[in-house]
Amino acid sequence: MKQILILFCVAISLISCKKDEEKKENIFIPRDFTEVEIGLLLKDSTLNVRAFELVNESFYYASGSGKHGAYLKDGSTVTNLMYNDSINNAIRSSAYNGKNIFFMTIGSPAIVYKLDSAKNGVFYKHKIVYQENHEKAFYDAMEFWNDKEGIAIGDPTDDCMSIIITRDGGNTWSKISCDLLPKAKKDEAAFAASDTNIAIVGDETWVATGGGASRILYSADKGKNWKVFDTPIVQGNGPQGMYSLDFYDNKNGFAIGGDYTKAGDSTANKIRTQDGGKTWQLVAQNQSPGYRSCVQYIPGREAKELVAIGFKGIDYSNDAGENWKHLSDEGFYTLLFVNDSVAYAAGNKRIAKLTFR
Repeated sequence: MKQILILFCVAISLISCKKDEEKKENIFIPRDFTEVEIGLLLKDSTLNVRAFELVNESFYYASGSGKHGAYLKDGSTVTNLMYNDSINNAIRSSAYNGKNIFFMTIGSPAIVYKLDSAKNGVFYKHKIVYQENHEKAFYDAMEFWNDKEGIAIGDPTDDCMSIIITRDGGNTWSKISCDLLPKAKKDEAAFAASDTNIAIVGDETWVATGGGASRILYSADKGKNWKVFDTPIVQGNGPQGMYSLDFYDNKNGFAIGGDYTKAGDSTANKIRTQDGGKTWQLVAQNQSPGYRSCVQYIPGREAKELVAIGFKGIDYSNDAGENWKHLSDEGFYTLLFVNDSVAYAAGNKRIAKLTFR
C-alpha cells in the first residue's frame, strides 16, 4: 500500500509539472517593432481620406474633398465611383456589410449612399438610402454588426447624440428618438477624424463622444438600449476628447485623442478599459504620443500591441498602451490592420500600405 501511495504521488507530481510546463509554453511574448515600411499606393493632391473599406483586397476610399475612388488589387485605379451626383458633400465615414459598401456625408444634407457591385466586380453603382436635412446634421462614423444591421453616429441635432440604425441590409435607416438615448451634455459631440468613433464586438457597441464632454455610449443589444459611462480623458471644450477607440474583445478597449490644436500635448489623452468600458484609466500620462486621430489593436496579439496614427506620425505599444515607441513622422488620419504585421493607412494626399517589423 505504501508503494502504491508513493507511485500515486509521483504520478500526480509529474502531471502537475507537465501542466506547469504547458502554461509556461503558452505565455504570450509581445514583439518589439522597431520600424514601419510605408509603401505608397496612391498619391493625389486632391485627396483627404478619413474613411475607407477593404473589399477582396481592393481599397475603396471616400475623400473629404469630394473625390472617391478605388485602388484595385491588380494595381489599377478607378475614379469617380459616385458619378453624376449633384451633391458634392464631404464624406468621412464608410462601412462594408459583406455585400455592399456604404458612404456617408458629414454635413447637411447628411446622406447615406449604398454602392452595388457592377458586372466587373467593382463597386460604383450607387443610390441614396438615407437623407437628413437638419441644419445641425453632422455625422462622424459608421459600422455594421452583420450583413443586415448597421449603425451611424453623429453630433446632436436635439438633446442627444444622433444615431441612425438599419435592420434591412442598409436599404432603409431610422433615427433613434432622444427619448431612448442618454441626454447629451453641453457641447458634447463627436469627431469625424478617422471613422473610428464606433467599436463593435458581437452584439455589443461602444461609441466615443468628445468636445464639451467625452463619454462612452454603450449598447449590449445592437442599439436597442443604451447606457453612458464617463471617462477621464481630457475634455471640456471643442477640440478635446476621444477621437478614436477600439476594442480587442468585449473586455479590453483603448481610446486616444487629445486636442488637435495642441498636437504635442500628451496630458490625459490615452485611456484604457478592462471591464468592457464601464470604467477607464489614464495610461502613459504625459508621455508621447500626443494627439492622434486613430488607434487600433493589432489582431491576434492578446490586447497587448497597438498602433496609433495621426498627422504627427505613427506610434506603437507592446504593453497595452503603458509605453509607446515613435516609429515614423509620416502623417496619416486612419488605419486598418489586415493581419498582425500589415495595415493600410489613408490621410492627406495619399494612401499607403504599412508593414511593421
